[in-house]
Order: sequence, then structure tokens, then C-alpha cells
Amino acid sequence: MLQEAPSVVPMLVGAGLIVIGAGIGLGQIGRGAMEGIARQPEASGKIQTAMIIIAALLEGLAFAAIFLGKS
Repeated sequence: MLQEAPSVVPMLVGAGLIVIGAGIGLGQIGRGAMEGIARQPEASGKIQTAMIIIAALLEGLAFAAIFLGKS
């Protein structure tokens, strides 16, 4: 088990950085969407739809990177 540790640690650090980056990105998406809705409340449906689609793509990219990093 101890011999496997050096090869596992970089993978875990990379996965952690991916998750942190995805969290920051989701926060930026949410902030931008809320600012846009505050400026133009009549466009809230379109803004919210775009926000959800972009957030889903970002989450998918983060999951794919984590799973590809495991193999």
C-alpha cells in the first residue's frame, strides 16, 4: 500500500484542483446570471436557461476530467 502512495497523491491533488476550479466556475456563472437578471428581469427565463446549460456542461467536464484522471 505504501508503494502506491506516490502515484495516488498527484491524482488526488489534481482531482481536488478540478473540483475547486469547477466550484469557482459555477460561482462565476451564478453571479453573472444574477447580475443579468437584476439588470433585465424580463429576460430572466432566457438567462436562467443559459445558466443551467452552461453549469451542466461545466459539471460534465469536471466529472469527465476526474474519471479520466483515475484511469
